[in-house]
Amino acid sequence: MVAGNLTTVVFGGGGFIGRHLVRRLGKADAIVRVPSRHVSRLGALRTAGVVGQIVPEIVNTFDEAELAGAIQEADVVINLIGILAESRANSFERIHVTLPERIAEASAAAGVKRLIHVSALGADAYSKSAYARSKAAGEEAIRGAFPQATILRPSIVFGPEDKFFNRFAAMALISPALPLIGGGHTKFQPVYVGDVADAIMAAATRPDTQGEIYEVGGPATYSFRELMELILAEMGVMRLLVPLPWGLARLQAAIAEFIPGKPLTRDQVELLKQDNVLSGIAPGLTDLGISPTAAELILPTYLDRFRKGGRMSQQGRTYP
Repeated sequence: MVAGNLTTVVFGGGGFIGRHLVRRLGKADAIVRVPSRHVSRLGALRTAGVVGQIVPEIVNTFDEAELAGAIQEADVVINLIGILAESRANSFERIHVTLPERIAEASAAAGVKRLIHVSALGADAYSKSAYARSKAAGEEAIRGAFPQATILRPSIVFGPEDKFFNRFAAMALISPALPLIGGGHTKFQPVYVGDVADAIMAAATRPDTQGEIYEVGGPATYSFRELMELILAEMGVMRLLVPLPWGLARLQAAIAEFIPGKPLTRDQVELLKQDNVLSGIAPGLTDLGISPTAAELILPTYLDRFRKGGRMSQQGRTYP
């Protein structure tokens, strides 16, 4: 647990993982600074049940002076910033490589004691996916500037605000079928957002985590098909599961890339060709003293709002 009065700077603190982490830091009486370019995301902290000494700050993270100011006098710096799809303003190179490197350099210059970076399971310098390559390049850049940084690589992260289970559940409400990209054989090891937040908390204080890379996944492995079946079971509905060959998936992604929110991109299709599971070689949640939470225990707490004949009963609920 983070000791009280430690000054912790959380980049991406207004995001999905960030809100769960900041809530924990607040309860531990840490002084938490949350720099962001987005006012709306900082506002989300005020409605997410976050307590404690939380200091939201409007900061242009790509301005060296403002970035250095945000990190000044910090004990711990945590970077959660990431994107799933590129845009004109934000490329994978800019968000996953340039920004983390600048954060690491500023942290080293400021004498920060601990730096934790959340990357992604599947980060691979030789991947055909630009996303995976950028994640690997970001890790290398960070360790070059701050060798003792701790890196966490989570699989798909699930929780009440996730963009995976919620997206497919919403699709199942209006569509008679769900697509099984590549046949639905790709394997995943979904990890609960609360466990990821706890892992970051442990990494922030345990001396033995410095310089380590942790692979963070849940207790069970599922194929893409099994995840779709799990969603439908929790919703209490039946839908066709239609295999979508890689070529057709790529063609549909080429069109979906122009839809607001980019529900599917060609790079994501490429990424789905590789299993997203723990290697069994790197340390993981249990090495951080955390028992992984099963998806079956958490999904009902928020997917029931999609249940046939159900109601939006979980909105506003506080999650552990």
